Formats: sequence, structure tokens, C-alpha cells
Amino acid sequence: MGSAEEDYNFVFKVVLIGESGVGKTNLLSRFTRNEFNHDSRTTIGVEFSTRTILVGDAVVKAQIWDTAGLERYRAITSAYYRGAVGALVVFDITKHQTYDVVDRWLKELYDHAEASIVVMLVGNKTDLAQAREVPMEEAKMFADNNGLLFVETSALDSTNVEEAFETILKEIYKVQKQRSSQSNTVSLASENPASTAPVQAERRPCCVAL
Repeated sequence: MGSAEEDYNFVFKVVLIGESGVGKTNLLSRFTRNEFNHDSRTTIGVEFSTRTILVGDAVVKAQIWDTAGLERYRAITSAYYRGAVGALVVFDITKHQTYDVVDRWLKELYDHAEASIVVMLVGNKTDLAQAREVPMEEAKMFADNNGLLFVETSALDSTNVEEAFETILKEIYKVQKQRSSQSNTVSLASENPASTAPVQAERRPCCVAL
């Protein structure tokens, strides 16, 4: 890992949630490695990747966590959400069932995450627009009514993937700056990367021994 990757001001933990098969893993790999795997396997437990980007005048290390959407892996929930400052709730625009359960995913998120978490609703697989089952207007209205950011993406052809992650990271940065102005300590932010809370969290046995 080069020094550029290690030189950052903030670490933001962002979680990907949603039903199995909606494309969470490929969104992660497209953003962090610019890769897409047509034979992507079902995620088992938790995986995460990082990417460092410039947000305003700060260098932010985005720590993106991907979890299994399958029910049998849900026991890891509390450890997965711990320390998260952002979440992408992903559904497949070609499968209305994955959109119908967004409410359940949001409830689980808000039950375990901090109240200040920034949440984005993501309709994935726009490359399959001819098979669309969820109207964009419907999802956008739902997001607006629930105070969520909203975007439609395609991990396959890269449409809006960069924009999705950059938008949520900018919003997290804004929230963290507001919080820092109200107290002397900033959650999940440090000028000393080695001591950041998220890095410690990923080493906890509860999070990695799956």
C-alpha cells in the first residue's frame, strides 16, 4: 500500500445493506477497484474495501463494508453497524420485492446505527432498464419523504457509482464538521490515522471471525 493511501485526515465507515443479489458487492468493487464480476458469489459474512478521495479540502478514507443480504448471516448485525456514519440501502430496479423490503432494512439500520447516520437509497441495475419494475419517481418520492439521499446506478457500466459514493461522503463530511463545531471531539475523525476508531473496530474478533 502506497503512502498516498495512508495519508488521510478522516476515516468514514459506510455500510451497504439490502437484499441478496441487488448488486452490493459489485457496487463496492466498482467504486474501490473499478472492477465488475459477472459471476459474483453471494457474500458470506462481512467484507470491506477502502478508497481514499478528496472531499473539500480534506483527504477522506472511505471504508466501505459489504454484508450478506441472506437471512442466515444476520446475527452479525450489531457489529456490522457499529461506528458507521453512512449507509447505502440498495435495491434492484428490476425486482420490486427488493424495493418492498427497504422499510425493513431502514428499521434495522436505525435500530443499530447512530441517529446522525447519513443514508442513501440506491436503485441499482439501470443497465436493465427494459426490465424495470420500480419506477424512479416512486423511489425518489419515498427517499424524499424519509429524508434519504437518492440515486440510480449501474455497477455493470459504472453509471453514477462514483457520484453515489462521493455524494454520501460529502454529506457525511458536512455532518461531521457540524458535529465537530459543537464539541471538541469528532466521531470517526482524527488527524492521527493510526488511532481512528473504525480501524480499531475492524480488528475486533466479533467483526472478523465469521
